[in-house]
Amino acid sequence: MLKPLANFTVMGEAVGKGRPKFARRGNFVTAYTPAKTKDYEALVQEAATKAMRGVAPCSGSIQVNMQIYVEPPKSWSKIKRNSALLGDIKPSTKPDIDNVIKGVFDSMNGIVFLDDKQICSLSVAKAYNETARVEVRVYEVANV
Repeated sequence: MLKPLANFTVMGEAVGKGRPKFARRGNFVTAYTPAKTKDYEALVQEAATKAMRGVAPCSGSIQVNMQIYVEPPKSWSKIKRNSALLGDIKPSTKPDIDNVIKGVFDSMNGIVFLDDKQICSLSVAKAYNETARVEVRVYEVANV
């Protein structure tokens, strides 16, 4: 049985979790998260925090349903754009679906759930839409 936990939408182009960057600082090398990834994770955290409405993070099993919407390229003809918006053409472009998942999950840690290891079920799809966004639906899985 599923109990709704959080529903939220992050408006704008989805950003995949970027690989860590490295910088030399004197005799030391430090790793840091790229700015674009950091900014997007902050947007997800803000949306997730609002969706939780002050409720503590879930400690049980979690199911996540995620829909990633990307805008069709402006360079496409009207016919091809319409075909994409109707679902006849599926996006096979960046961002990589697995990198988006990782960034969104890392952003929800400590807000929606204690750790993303609690996720036992996941459904994700990427589609074209006029408005780029990521819709996230999180459910607590009741152990019966």
